[in-house]
Amino acid sequence: MSPRVREIIRLLANGKPCSGETIAAAVGMSRAAVWKILHQLDAEFGLGIESVRGQGYRLPEPIELLSLDAIQAQLDAESRQRISVLEILDQVDSTNAYLLESGRRTALAAKSSARDFGTDLAADAGEICADAGEICLAERQSAGRGRLGRRWVSPFGRNIYLSILWRYPLAPVQLGGLSLACGVAVAQALDQLGVEGIGLKWPNDVHWQRRKLAGLLLEVAGEAQGPSLVVVGVGLNLRLRAEEATAIDQPWVDLCEVYGDRMPGRNALAAALIGRLTATLSRYTDAGLAPFLEDWRRLDAYQGESVSLLNGQQRIQGRYCGIDAQGNLLLETDAGRRTFAAGEVSLRPRGNG
Repeated sequence: MSPRVREIIRLLANGKPCSGETIAAAVGMSRAAVWKILHQLDAEFGLGIESVRGQGYRLPEPIELLSLDAIQAQLDAESRQRISVLEILDQVDSTNAYLLESGRRTALAAKSSARDFGTDLAADAGEICADAGEICLAERQSAGRGRLGRRWVSPFGRNIYLSILWRYPLAPVQLGGLSLACGVAVAQALDQLGVEGIGLKWPNDVHWQRRKLAGLLLEVAGEAQGPSLVVVGVGLNLRLRAEEATAIDQPWVDLCEVYGDRMPGRNALAAALIGRLTATLSRYTDAGLAPFLEDWRRLDAYQGESVSLLNGQQRIQGRYCGIDAQGNLLLETDAGRRTFAAGEVSLRPRGNG
């Protein structure tokens, strides 16, 4: 997106009418060129730009564009130290895919450097696993994705699309409980901003009154014995139009419904999520899942309920009995208690399909 196009969106972001003449003067273009760009924006981003007779153009509702300065100003000193890169993109296919590719390039470059210059690989790996993350936020995703390949609805400027790349000295198998720990972090960030009634659904969904408010997608790459690279993606619904949500295959909610007019801004939400998630990712290196288990169990929204577990093409009925110390799901079935690892199954409370 060019600086001129972003400036046009900024001029309309407050939701009030802005004349074509004012926009044209601000960006140094003709009114005809501005009109063309507005129609392109509407077609590509679905902004719903309206023409108001005698007043100009406006958005149907205000949007708060993401800002590096605004986010950094709301992070405490410890959180800022846990960040090596903070980037905001106007649009991207997927923030997770973007950071995964970045991480792979860095790892390949480090290995190449070690071969070329005889660097000690162990020391090099230790440097790569520095306790700081790369963070990417986007205004819009063209190919946002959730767990099991589901599409994540990602309209421009109205939700949070956040990914964090973190490097661990640990083997991938040791990161099995990280999804649950990050779910706790998201719940804590929302609680910090005054959201009540948050619950967690195994392994990585955040619910409010039994409807999905946010989801996490963790993707891990690494050597069998470590080190590992993990990207934690978070999608948080802020404002979703009904027509945009037709692709969502389960009950959903957005923060606009939860908060009403009191909803905090996108930059405040992004800062709260970054602070909690980076603290959790850092702590997990030495402590694993154990410090987060009590909070996860307290937030567990479906403990003791009859559920159906989907495992590939197999549907397994039983009573959900929470999680074990490793974060595995426990299911009481007619054949006895069974254990399921994260990533193998999808939980659906009966009555929701």
